[in-house]
Amino acid sequence: MPNPPITELTSRAREIFRLVVEGYLHTGTPVGSKALAGPGGVNLSSASIRSVLADLESQGLLAAPHTSAGRLPTEAGLRLFVDGIMQVAEPSAEERAAIESQIAAPGPIEAALEATSSLLSNLSSGAGVVMVPKREPRVTNLQLVPLSADRALAVLVGADGAVENRIVDLPQSLPPSALEEASNYISARLAGRTLAEAARVMHAEIHSGKSALDDASRDLVERGLAVWSEDALQRSVLIVRGQANLLDEAAVSDLERVRSLLDDLESKQSVADLLDVAREAKSTRIFIGSENRLFALSGSSVIASPYRDREGRVVGVVGVIGPTRLNYARVVPMVDFTAQSLGKLIR
Repeated sequence: MPNPPITELTSRAREIFRLVVEGYLHTGTPVGSKALAGPGGVNLSSASIRSVLADLESQGLLAAPHTSAGRLPTEAGLRLFVDGIMQVAEPSAEERAAIESQIAAPGPIEAALEATSSLLSNLSSGAGVVMVPKREPRVTNLQLVPLSADRALAVLVGADGAVENRIVDLPQSLPPSALEEASNYISARLAGRTLAEAARVMHAEIHSGKSALDDASRDLVERGLAVWSEDALQRSVLIVRGQANLLDEAAVSDLERVRSLLDDLESKQSVADLLDVAREAKSTRIFIGSENRLFALSGSSVIASPYRDREGRVVGVVGVIGPTRLNYARVVPMVDFTAQSLGKLIR
């Protein structure tokens, strides 16, 4: 049945529900009526507390793993808590400084993203994940350099000065002029464009018969573009760090769940597909347990936030994966701050 709105809970029920959820998130164990009636709890008898707990259980917000045990929040209860009760705790000055220093460290962007993933893992006690930006750099030149009778080196130069190389297989009996002609044709259409944009232009020209290329050069252009497209599809788009953090003391009694979670994390493309959903979000997204199919069996949560380049375009996603008892109030603003800091780095 649907969750009751938080406004429909009495103030007494809301307070007891909050204490149960916060107690569970802190300890990872069910919270009983004695603990709720103790110091820092509610000023009610154990019998009154048990009555409220029973009502919350009947509404699907709490569950009792054993008859004599206390209560713990269901996934529906966690969702209600996160959406209606939770008060986030902003990252401390030390945490903000640590995040910013890792992101601003000299070196390639990939190194900063890997460091960010590791740092999030350490700060959250979960697994840190960063989706590498699907960058489409502007390119200025592509040169085909002969290596042998049947192979050439395709050298791509980006507008930012980056240089990447790929091997291209050459057709037999290729005239020497074909490499130079293909290189000049491609470079003339790359200026100011991304490779994908230039490829569309060249494909349209070639297949409409508007290009003046001979058959050999036309084949080389197609081969040169194909090797870059194939490489882009095979690139790892996800960095995952801190899987060992998921093997804490609380996991010992639930090894099957943790094993399932670790198996899920091995499927990087599936995790990337899940995080891709967060790309469309305007702010941090929280997926709890079975709300996402990938982690339904392991009962895990994902906190993810898109990060943008300086022009406001979403280029990637950063987040934390862990058990449903993640410290949402602490991790959510931490992920959000990390996303904002990454956005200042991405050009």
